[in-house]
Amino acid sequence: MLKILLPTFMLIPTIWLTPAKWLWPTTLLHSFVIALISLTWLTNFSEAGWTSLSPYLATDPLSSPLLVLTCWLLPLMILASQNHTATDPINRQRMYITLLTSLQFFLILAFGATEAIMFYVMFEATLIPTLILITRWGNQTERLNAGTYFLFYTLAGSLPLLVALLLLQNTAGSLSFLTLSYLAPFQLLTYGDKLWWAACFLAFLVKMPLYGVHLWLPKAHVEAPVAGSMILAAVLLKLGGYGMMRMLTIFESSTEKMSYPFIIFALWGVIMTGSICLRQTDLKSLIAYSSVSHMGLVIGGILIQTPWSFTGALILMIAHGLTSSALFCLANTNYERTHSRTMVLARGLQMALPLMTAWWFISTLANLALPPLPNLMGELMIISSLFNWSWWTLALTGAGTLITAGYSLYMFLMTQRGQLPTHITALEPSHSREHLLVALHLLPLGLLVLKPELIWGWAA
Repeated sequence: MLKILLPTFMLIPTIWLTPAKWLWPTTLLHSFVIALISLTWLTNFSEAGWTSLSPYLATDPLSSPLLVLTCWLLPLMILASQNHTATDPINRQRMYITLLTSLQFFLILAFGATEAIMFYVMFEATLIPTLILITRWGNQTERLNAGTYFLFYTLAGSLPLLVALLLLQNTAGSLSFLTLSYLAPFQLLTYGDKLWWAACFLAFLVKMPLYGVHLWLPKAHVEAPVAGSMILAAVLLKLGGYGMMRMLTIFESSTEKMSYPFIIFALWGVIMTGSICLRQTDLKSLIAYSSVSHMGLVIGGILIQTPWSFTGALILMIAHGLTSSALFCLANTNYERTHSRTMVLARGLQMALPLMTAWWFISTLANLALPPLPNLMGELMIISSLFNWSWWTLALTGAGTLITAGYSLYMFLMTQRGQLPTHITALEPSHSREHLLVALHLLPLGLLVLKPELIWGWAA
């Protein structure tokens, strides 16, 4: 674990001591080396499932894909941010990369934690760099409003979790994930016990976000700079899913009775947010709402707790992380050229940037779950396990899939096809930096088709 944590931590002095002209290449190379080393976590030879064990940190088949995704995103965020922070003073650029690095540091500690309180502290610590990114480097004046929403939704959801964890420490005598899963499952009989269950999961459902407590997400996404949107969509939403999977093993028996309203909200949210996407004018807002829709499926998959649905949820989380991050990068390349996120104002870009259209096409198809991409594997596993649990869910998940295809194609046709508007006179050509950026998102997605057991989680 330290072979990743120490280089990540040492990236911070590197950022502040590198000469200005070498700042971006050095940090990019350094973080890319960390990302390549992190791939060693995907090999798991132990019988118990836990590897790289230390007193506080460990990886297992559930956390290692998410850890690798976290490390993989830092160089991509640095690549994506280089252009739009180029006009900032050099110290601000250094501060920006420092925030991204600290975010990776906290996330590694959160996903690798073996102790529930440490997980909670790191879960909260990721708030601070994200909040600074949104409120300081955001695009519009709305960004302070978005930051407030982001902070208060997450904090209001996660304070009950702290109380629930302290209660758990009192009841079980331990908060170690290594031992908690071997306890006798809790029988939650009184109303207080049921509140305890809800407190445990509320924080994660807000973070995911569940439809109904999702209002902070589109605001945060739309106002955040490109790196903020990437890390939010790709990793921070997954913290909620990871936390739910970890806690479910403790409250297994009671979840069956308690999870009905949440599953209904999640599946209804798939349809509702998909329908909202069909009416969006703002490109980033559309991608943000599509994240809520995909996470609704993941919540449904986690709450019915079968091996298939857990596997599907994890696969979909990883695949969605890469896909939505790629879409935010593409939206940002559009924004840097046209200085507007309104889709009507920048149509027919295929005429001007044909190579970018190819990337748009692949990313859009990944978003609507084209076979054989992992997005489809995850969705199929979740949909079939939900169908096995209750055949009524097929109406909701089926409609959700249809709407997803609808808004994905709407987004692609709206931004790429048609006549170029007359007000677009001089467009910058696409840079090799941008092509590399999208390729590094979509290449892992394609390679996972060949070896999906890397992200199967516990079922493997």
